[in-house]
Amino acid sequence: MATQQDYYQTLGVKRDASEDDIRKAYRKLARKHHPDLNPGDKAAEERFKKVQEAYDILSDSKKKQMYDQYGFYSENGAPGGASASGQRGPNMGFGGFDFSDVFTRGGGAGQGARRNTAEESANFQDIFSQWFGRQQPTEEAAPSQKGSDLEYGLNIDFWQAIKGTQVRLNINRQEMCATCGGAGAAKSGTSTVCPECNGSGSVTQTAGAMRFSLTCPRCNGTGRLRNQCPTCHGDGRIMSSETVEVRIPPGAQQGSRLRVAGKGNAGTSGAPPGDLYITVRVEPHPFFRREGDDIEITVPVRIDEAGLGTKIEVPTIDGRALLKIPQGTKNGQKFRLREKGVLNSRTSKRGDQIVEVAIDAPEVHDERTKELLREYAKLHPEDPRGAIWNKV
Repeated sequence: MATQQDYYQTLGVKRDASEDDIRKAYRKLARKHHPDLNPGDKAAEERFKKVQEAYDILSDSKKKQMYDQYGFYSENGAPGGASASGQRGPNMGFGGFDFSDVFTRGGGAGQGARRNTAEESANFQDIFSQWFGRQQPTEEAAPSQKGSDLEYGLNIDFWQAIKGTQVRLNINRQEMCATCGGAGAAKSGTSTVCPECNGSGSVTQTAGAMRFSLTCPRCNGTGRLRNQCPTCHGDGRIMSSETVEVRIPPGAQQGSRLRVAGKGNAGTSGAPPGDLYITVRVEPHPFFRREGDDIEITVPVRIDEAGLGTKIEVPTIDGRALLKIPQGTKNGQKFRLREKGVLNSRTSKRGDQIVEVAIDAPEVHDERTKELLREYAKLHPEDPRGAIWNKV
């Protein structure tokens, strides 16, 4: 038997976690392990499938109730004839009754006989539990469940992230079947004879020498099955491709997550659809670097400009700006241009631009330049590494 995963452990939440906590945990893990964000990573893909399975169970109140009570969820219901609510028939339970005597009389001896007796006793107990726990035959309607969310990754360039943009995405999503209106059945009132019980509503099972007539599990005792919709084959939803326009706001950052309400997969039996979540990936710029709302850039400066001081033009995301280089500027020294960074759409404030100076040593090819540098060395004979040697 396959090992059942602990859905709470998979999502990293406690068993008493609220619906909001479960949803937040799912979204966080879905972003981390989504195949679009981990191309070629099979482990991440398997992890994403487990996270999706856990969320499908714990986000549905009926499935969650059954999972909490029995430790697993099954479309066929709870074990021992119990319903998902844990209620049985007219208070008939057989967990503490030993049926082995029914089968030991006249049975064989030895270990094989005892093993067969145990198996028959367990089968006998299961049959009685189902027989007394069955409910009145009703044609069970398909459960209603909210549509699942979709996760997409979107690549944009540096300037699209800074200025904002409008993009058109082609997404594949489940939409409500127009043929059956999401019901999954062909037409109201149409049905076929159940092939399991041939229309009788009951099936026969044996335990040892005894035969029992039980409610047919396939049609729930009605003897008939609803005809499936020929378009969606009973699911109530079909796959479709749709173009969605998404607005990327100015200042979008790497990993920003945008929500498009109602553009996830359609729900079942009229339940609302899920949402579409888009994770933004920003391509790097050749020389601009972004840190939060600040823009960083490294600018080369000549020796004479750093030594004598000057004013230079530096590029910003708005164009050129004038920066004063003080006399005696050191290599790696940083200067701040106020409000020359990225506009934060939430706070309506701009970050700054940080300019780092890189002293550009000259390439000496002529004797005149060499002579000037020798003269400079005579005028300034101090060792610039002296501070380092004093601390060694």
